[in-house]
Amino acid sequence: MRLGWYSDLTSVERRTYWACFAGFGLDSMDSTIYALVIPSLIAVLGLTRPEAGYLATAALLGTGIGGWGAGILADRIGRLRVLQLTILWVAVFTFVAAFCNSFSQLFGIRFLQGLGYGGEAAVGGVLISEVIRPALRGRVAASVQSGYAVGYAISVALSPVIAALFPESVGWRVFFAIGIVPAFLVFFIRRLVPESGVYTDAKAARASGTIAPPFWEIFARLHLRRTAAALVMATGIFGGAYVMITWLPAYLQMALNLSVTTSAGYLALNIFGSLVGPIGYGWLSDRIGRRSAFMVFLLLQACNVSVYLLAPIGAGLTIALSFFLGAFQGGLASGMIPTFSELFPTSIRAGGQGFCIGGGRGFGSVVPATVGLLATALPLGTAMGVCALCAYAVAFCAAIALPETSGRELDA
Repeated sequence: MRLGWYSDLTSVERRTYWACFAGFGLDSMDSTIYALVIPSLIAVLGLTRPEAGYLATAALLGTGIGGWGAGILADRIGRLRVLQLTILWVAVFTFVAAFCNSFSQLFGIRFLQGLGYGGEAAVGGVLISEVIRPALRGRVAASVQSGYAVGYAISVALSPVIAALFPESVGWRVFFAIGIVPAFLVFFIRRLVPESGVYTDAKAARASGTIAPPFWEIFARLHLRRTAAALVMATGIFGGAYVMITWLPAYLQMALNLSVTTSAGYLALNIFGSLVGPIGYGWLSDRIGRRSAFMVFLLLQACNVSVYLLAPIGAGLTIALSFFLGAFQGGLASGMIPTFSELFPTSIRAGGQGFCIGGGRGFGSVVPATVGLLATALPLGTAMGVCALCAYAVAFCAAIALPETSGRELDA
């Protein structure tokens, strides 16, 4: 039985695919736990809405620094070793969050957690892009982002279970403690997944006398335009996405007055969309090009957000649009994985992708914090809609300046 492009993958490509998919999924589970416990943190620890936004921003600032730092490290010691380190890092600090008792403690732990998640996302994206051949890269590398939906689904499924088993004062701590589970993925990666052949060849060339360029080479004249375009586009895409990731559970419960169980149903459609969207984006980008696919998805997402948050719609349409909200959001995030890897040569690829994705996460992190501030004077849905639409407009302008890279070989 053939399973589309998956049947065309070699055994090494498949093992690498599942390692990266699982890394995205389990790190997603850890990072989305916070969004689900925001109402509990507000009720139990007395956090304000702006403080909840600041905690989201702390983690996202961490992802910005972690993405670039891990990318630079991966260009020096290997993709696989850094991937293992970042997965373990996220798991440990999510677990530690269970023992926090104040805003300041959570702020520090959320920043440290973000360092690992930003690093894992950047390095995992480079690894899968280098392993998969050009003809399949757009579909395969983009579909790795679907692991985010699986991780989110796990955390959403656990939310009502934990709420039923534990009082609110304890449940959020149990939720964070479960975040240690991804640490066990490291053992699978160590045993079954080889290092990228493209990186191995580049490392051998350096050993024979080739001088490795410094990490700031991404700002040289040859690469500056694509670095800037990718950074700005990532900022807009992540800024809009983080509005939804951070505030959607709270919006459903606090603005629409839905229960935890009912909210889980709405989020399930959003998550299912996040699973399907990257697959659709990958198929489209391999046919019409990376840049055009970005522009199509940005326009569709902007229209969807406008109706979802700013128009007076009923429950039925809200449910349907929840699916498309996740689909377009997941597709946009997935597209950066193969595209940014194709922008840079191997010697600076992880550092370049890490800077653009990590920087986008870091700069985009101000958007959910802005929502928290605006929500003190505006309805939460209005604040979310305005901030998300501004972010998508920035991303669209940057996509126009992005060079087309579809089908490019990744040479050592």
